[in-house]
Amino acid sequence: MTLRLGLRLSLRGGREAAGRLVLVAASVALGVAVLLSTLALFNAFRATAARPCWECTTGSAPGAAPGPTLGAVLWNHRQDSYAGRPIVRLDVAVPATRAALPGIPGIPELPGAGRHYVSPALAGLMAAVPRDQLADRVPGTRAGLIGRAALSGPDDLVVIAGRSAAELTAMAGTVAVGEVATAPRADDTTALYEHGFGIAAVGLVFPLLVLVGTATRLAAARREARFAAIRLAGATARQVNAIASVDAALGAALGALAGIAVFQAIRPVLAEVAITGSRFFPDVVAPTALQYAAVAAGVPLAAAGAALWSLRRVRITPLGAARTARASAPGWWRVLPLLAGLGLFAGPAIAPGKEPDAVLVDTGLALIMAGLVLAGPWLTMLTARLAARVTSGPATLLAAQRLAADPKGAFRSVNGIVLAVFIGTAVAGIVPAVVSGQQAAGGGTLNAVLRASFGDDRPLPPAAEAGLLARLRAQPGVTVLPIHHRPDAPPLPMRPPPCDPGPGCRPGFLLRHVVACDALAAFPALGRCVPGPRAVAVDLNRLLTSDNMLSVDRNLPVVDAANPAAPGDPGAWAGLPLAAVLVHTDDPAVRERVRTLLGPYLARTGSTETPQTLAEVAQARAVLLDRVEDAALAIVALTLLVAGCGLLVSVAGGVVERKRPFTQLRLCGTPTRTLSSVVLLETAAPVVLAALVAAVAGVGVAGPVIGRLAIKSAPAALPGPAYFLTVGGGLVVALLVILAGLPLLKRVTAPGGARFE
Repeated sequence: MTLRLGLRLSLRGGREAAGRLVLVAASVALGVAVLLSTLALFNAFRATAARPCWECTTGSAPGAAPGPTLGAVLWNHRQDSYAGRPIVRLDVAVPATRAALPGIPGIPELPGAGRHYVSPALAGLMAAVPRDQLADRVPGTRAGLIGRAALSGPDDLVVIAGRSAAELTAMAGTVAVGEVATAPRADDTTALYEHGFGIAAVGLVFPLLVLVGTATRLAAARREARFAAIRLAGATARQVNAIASVDAALGAALGALAGIAVFQAIRPVLAEVAITGSRFFPDVVAPTALQYAAVAAGVPLAAAGAALWSLRRVRITPLGAARTARASAPGWWRVLPLLAGLGLFAGPAIAPGKEPDAVLVDTGLALIMAGLVLAGPWLTMLTARLAARVTSGPATLLAAQRLAADPKGAFRSVNGIVLAVFIGTAVAGIVPAVVSGQQAAGGGTLNAVLRASFGDDRPLPPAAEAGLLARLRAQPGVTVLPIHHRPDAPPLPMRPPPCDPGPGCRPGFLLRHVVACDALAAFPALGRCVPGPRAVAVDLNRLLTSDNMLSVDRNLPVVDAANPAAPGDPGAWAGLPLAAVLVHTDDPAVRERVRTLLGPYLARTGSTETPQTLAEVAQARAVLLDRVEDAALAIVALTLLVAGCGLLVSVAGGVVERKRPFTQLRLCGTPTRTLSSVVLLETAAPVVLAALVAAVAGVGVAGPVIGRLAIKSAPAALPGPAYFLTVGGGLVVALLVILAGLPLLKRVTAPGGARFE
């Protein structure tokens, strides 16, 4: 009977009940669609990360034996590149007796010499560009396409080519493989992405819970009066709680179903999102059946719990709803954690000239985020009191007095905005400066320079060098800087470490180089020789190996008056082995032909390096940074949208709950536009204030970080246009959503509906 009464009151309780049901369902539908989208992308990432990593196959070096071990496959896995897009390349030599070796998933068998398999994306790319730019890098004829079991997504560029045993034995990095790896890839990147999904989930779920809780408490005062009447008719407190739970759970259940339908509509668009740099296969971008069931059942239960929680401070009696004591005003001490956190970032946490202290950085961030949430109510009260003192308009005065009376309640609905805008502002302030610094190495003049390093132990001999340089210089618009290897070159001046610590810093490659001054003149960003020497000793290890163009730029120029002249006559140093070349060309087609031309020479010296332009080196890091910024801005946009919907619910609930005082004000002659201004100001002011304080804190964090990076010609720590479009557009949309609820005020406060008890 109690459940039937709750359903009847929800479904047939008049326009007010119907409007509340629609608002609750719409709010929950938005939250469910966002939650399912996050789960779907996470599932796609997990499914992709869990596929067998055949690329992780390792083996043993063939050694000095003339051929591989009986039954083993010669395996050479490396990476190529086309226009900045990575190409996974595997060359194999299959012996006659290979029955014991399982094949690679996605292809029927390992290709024999002169045959190859390519991924569908690579096949399309090879067909779209001239052969000498890409297809000529792959020997033999095509045996077929690689299936999706061997790929991470539809955009993967992969080639598996068959070679002879003699060819692979002569290539560096070749191993003898008796078993193909079947375990998933395990590295720090997977854990980093999983951690990022967790942060995004927390950043989205918190404001969504606030939205659902606000929606289920819609018109709480009016419902409390109705519940008092039901108690007067003989209902118990438990029965009243059951009726309130049914009311909230029904709207949440309808919203959950609508949210699932909305997710199905946006799922094709979601499949185009490239979280890890490339798209996932569309069919894996989906929640599991258990997750669907958990959302469909858990959201109504959470809404029912929120409805009961909203009654925790109120005791419904047959004589009415007893009001609780007024909460105390927030104190000034709430701003201290925020100031302490900003002080740590401006001082000891990120101080120029020393490495950042991880403990102080983490402590500063924690204090700032906690301080933003704590200081919000106090700043709201302070702003409201200041506005009440300086304003003379009735709308501003009424709104300021209401905000000052309950700043905690006013700020509660925008807590999620504070953290999202802070993180988004900090990221959007740091990333553009870092990306700009990466792309501006050498004043941007090095972006079109292709670097290619030959083998550590086997530099290109002089006999092959002449042919390579002649072929390179025959290409139109190409400028070449040969970099020779001379171990007995004179000592170089003291400079920073020759390369960044890590996998790219190879002690075996820390060679002394010799460059000709006339060839160096075509690369002014590297410096210039003093008059007199024909060649100078120089350290180009960082330029040739680093994947961080900021560190390269900080150490330019590398040639100045301190570089000693190379001893001997020009013929002596011109005949040295070739350690590397820098090739400049502005034509992308010529650049790809040069990359194809360099391939055999690199393989001959045992080099596993991929020829890349310095712009491509910078872009590899910029892509990751841009992904971080896009994710941060997406969280900000969704949070602002959710906050706008939550504020719409708050507007509707506040108007309904204050029907009597607003109606009385209208009867006294107050214009409806004045009352609308009151509602708009007291609802929008916390949103704008929260976004402004969080943005200032984000810039306060980004500034010291950019200063610590010491980027040459770095822009100010200000976010780019995408940030202002996201935050500004989000605030405008939130305000428009609030305005959508104001027409309710005119209907609810109509003088004809005034009642006086």
